Amino acid sequence: MAKSSGLNTRRALARATAAALTAALVATGASSAVAADEPGRSAYGAPIDVKASDASKFGASAAEDEYAPVNALYGVDGNGDLWAYLPNGEGGLDSRLENGYGWETSTFMTQVDHDDDGSSDGLWDVTGGTLSYYGWGEDGVTIGKGWGIYDRLTSAGDLGGAGADDLLARDKSGVLYLYLGYGNGKLTQRYKVGGGWNAYTHIAGQGDLTGDGKDDVVAKDSSGVLWLYKGTGNYKAPFTSRARIGGGWNAYNNIVSVGDIDIDGITDLIAREKNGALYLYKGTGNAASPYSSRVKIGAGGWNTYRILF
Repeated sequence: MAKSSGLNTRRALARATAAALTAALVATGASSAVAADEPGRSAYGAPIDVKASDASKFGASAAEDEYAPVNALYGVDGNGDLWAYLPNGEGGLDSRLENGYGWETSTFMTQVDHDDDGSSDGLWDVTGGTLSYYGWGEDGVTIGKGWGIYDRLTSAGDLGGAGADDLLARDKSGVLYLYLGYGNGKLTQRYKVGGGWNAYTHIAGQGDLTGDGKDDVVAKDSSGVLWLYKGTGNYKAPFTSRARIGGGWNAYNNIVSVGDIDIDGITDLIAREKNGALYLYKGTGNAASPYSSRVKIGAGGWNTYRILF
């Protein structure tokens, strides 16, 4: 198992610094100013050596300037430690890298690309109903309160057409909302997408599945059917009507997309089986049949992660 250099030392220093800061603030009567930036947390990000623009080196079939993003798959274990798995350039994932700690109380985490360069710049996190943004290797910044009203949260790429990744949030009554990203972690007001999204147990997306240059999402319903929602690029109506992909997806207890895993220029989907095995569904770029048959990329043990993003 490979680890990021110096992580344990940084962890000890960060926790010692946080404790010292808290003690100093309490001593001066300023304890209410603590913890907006969660100093006991870290997220370093994984070094992406293969970019979307390199897809042609691997026989990419995507059209020029329509390459999918290339990101690591991140997992948070029960101890709150953050791990990263980089694409290995052969259709699978490399050994895990330890990339942070302190996330044991997070409800949702999702990575975000601000500058449209094909790799993420940081993550959005919801803890205790507060949404924060953490740039890779940076302290967190509070974006807003009241996010406990949502039971599903994911960044599914650039849905509004402005370049920066946006954020989807579903409330507990099943209404889905879109927040547009400013490209710095901050968000616009929310825009209502529509109701009835509580039919879905999972929503995932990170890139274009259909070859039209617009980012799409897929959603798994409680009966195990996977549906495609094609993106429009219009934030006021970001999706067309749904199209059925196929059944049998209740074999999985999680689905997630981080972009292009096999480096062919088309976004893919990762699914975790209930026994902890991990599968890759390679994107085809064809709206009528957006995924190839599954390929196992992890024999087991993936249930150790309570969050995958």
